[in-house]
Amino acid sequence: MEKKILFPQVSGFLHGGDYNPDQWLDRPDILEEDIRLMKKAGINSATLGVFSWAACEPTEGNFCFDWLEEIVERLYQNGIYTVLSTPSGARPAWLDAAYPEAMRVDARGLRDHHGNRHNHCMTSPKFREKVAAIDRELARRLGSHPGVILYHISNELSGECFCPLCAERFRKYLADKFDHDIEKLNKAWWTAFWSHHYNSFDQIEPPYANGEGSVLGLLLEWRRFTTWNMTDFLKFEKETLLGITPDMPVTTNFMRLFGGLDYRKMAPELDVISWDNYPAFHNDSESFADTMSETAFQHAVMRSMKRDKPFMMMESAPGLVNWQAVNKVKRPGVHRLACLHAIACGSDTVQYFQWRKGRGSCEQFHGAVVDHLGTDDTRVFREVAQVGEMLKAIAPVAGTCVNSQAALLFDWDNRWAIGDVRALADDTKKYEDTCLDFYRAFLKLGVDMDIVGSDEDLSRYGVVVAPMLYMLQPGTASNLKTFVERGGQLLATYLTGYVDSDQLCWLGGFPGDGLAGLFGVISEEIDSYYPSDRNGVRLFDGSVWEVRDYAEILRVKDAEVLGVYTGEFYQGTPALTCKSFGRGKAYYAAARSSASEMTPLFEKMLKEADIPVKKLPENVEYHVRSAGEEVYEFYLNCSEQPVVVSDIFGTEVQTGEELCGTLALPGYGGAVVRKTAV
Repeated sequence: MEKKILFPQVSGFLHGGDYNPDQWLDRPDILEEDIRLMKKAGINSATLGVFSWAACEPTEGNFCFDWLEEIVERLYQNGIYTVLSTPSGARPAWLDAAYPEAMRVDARGLRDHHGNRHNHCMTSPKFREKVAAIDRELARRLGSHPGVILYHISNELSGECFCPLCAERFRKYLADKFDHDIEKLNKAWWTAFWSHHYNSFDQIEPPYANGEGSVLGLLLEWRRFTTWNMTDFLKFEKETLLGITPDMPVTTNFMRLFGGLDYRKMAPELDVISWDNYPAFHNDSESFADTMSETAFQHAVMRSMKRDKPFMMMESAPGLVNWQAVNKVKRPGVHRLACLHAIACGSDTVQYFQWRKGRGSCEQFHGAVVDHLGTDDTRVFREVAQVGEMLKAIAPVAGTCVNSQAALLFDWDNRWAIGDVRALADDTKKYEDTCLDFYRAFLKLGVDMDIVGSDEDLSRYGVVVAPMLYMLQPGTASNLKTFVERGGQLLATYLTGYVDSDQLCWLGGFPGDGLAGLFGVISEEIDSYYPSDRNGVRLFDGSVWEVRDYAEILRVKDAEVLGVYTGEFYQGTPALTCKSFGRGKAYYAAARSSASEMTPLFEKMLKEADIPVKKLPENVEYHVRSAGEEVYEFYLNCSEQPVVVSDIFGTEVQTGEELCGTLALPGYGGAVVRKTAV
């Protein structure tokens, strides 16, 4: 695989962040000082225009871009490139006063008042008209400027709208999906239950807070529609911009594992994936290393949407944030480690919110590179400047990718369906936590997993883990069978294959859609546990895994039994099985156990897939990026204590030191080792 350089204009990595000069137009001295400070901190990019609608169009049709053009040009003359944002993330007061339909309606059916952000109606023709007008003007004035390297559409797209326009569009969406056949919808949604049969699409409403909440198909389709409608809005802005400047790449910033939108459905509209990374460092509910590995999981979710190119860390906090439950200051050295961590996981940018702290409003105490003090002698500024130097030193890594050989299946539809189903236990479904648990266990073995959808091509992987794959999309079963048949090692768990894509239960036994044949088992019952309940899975080597939360009672047809329950009335019945299928193997874990206890099974699967395992010291993360003959290993010490890593050979990129066996990492230290590809 060749290098995929995101921005040829920049040598190496993009280093910058959100810059809001429109808040300082009355202080030319500050704007001038910003340029000097950016250069001193090693900043080579700035994101401009986010939330700047009122400055760019103070009254309807009165466009004022001179100030923005001046800033873009001044930055460019000083070697700083612009990521240019559309301002649609927050509307000016004049727009809401003139066109109230642009404001969202909430789940109670109440129209929002003007204020906050991310509160537009995605459907409103009038809002789209006004967005198109300012986007076209923005593209005409600045889209061809040599300093502009990327369009950033809106900001952190989110939310849903229950207005009459969106309700009508939802009905049309459903009519199109179900071929304008209301009986097809009734069958898919099982509306005979509680006499919820629809006579026409006109009778269908969104799931208002005081309305329909029992038809699971409706709840799921509303979320799918919201993603579709938001993607349509994203596409509308993109096409407006590219109608003026067709060659400019486009992105928008995602938010962690956001539950309200299926990001995979939005990703095809983007040239590069970007996201906003705000870990809760130094919290008292988990270790620092767990915070880091959870962040690695989030990076992997984003990276995997476009696996063959780097992604962008569009926002991060150089110091602290102002919206977490406890706004903790990053300890010395953590900022550099977190930035190197993003690079290790596949990012080619380190970007911040924000460059300079504002004086007022709700983000006045959100961290920034430049504090209210306004100088370059703060700890945060010094650490940002150190990151700037680090990024220059490791510039050759830019354009390489993380090429994972293992994957974890994670579907947004499945996530939504598990959340809605009235079954199991209310507080212990924990689909996201379960996926993270598996990811962490593989990461501790030095194996970086991609996070992919169940409908994606799995041919590049040797091991695939599919936790709690409750919902099977059309084609999922055949996709998994093909993967195993070709030689893949597959692990599925309890709650696999219970419903189809409309949330209708499969008949003939779980897992449905033919997967019972792949695994050689049928789940007859699933038992939900109280915290006080105890059980275990005894493997034939004598080890025992603790069972927590859920345990399925299996009927085994033609699978090998690897472990049995130690307790309950189903004591001695199968709990872990394996079936050879084609050239591969399909494992089934019928009960929830800690992924760390299951590590010997993972090691066995990895060995059979010829994927190397790397023994690492406690709290050390390992990632690899490569392209062609270039291979870069990242070692990150996710603790305050120094550590020594063994069996390291290569050149440390930042220092040029030749490593011949051991690598010493200080607390919160990180190293980049260049190796020669074999």
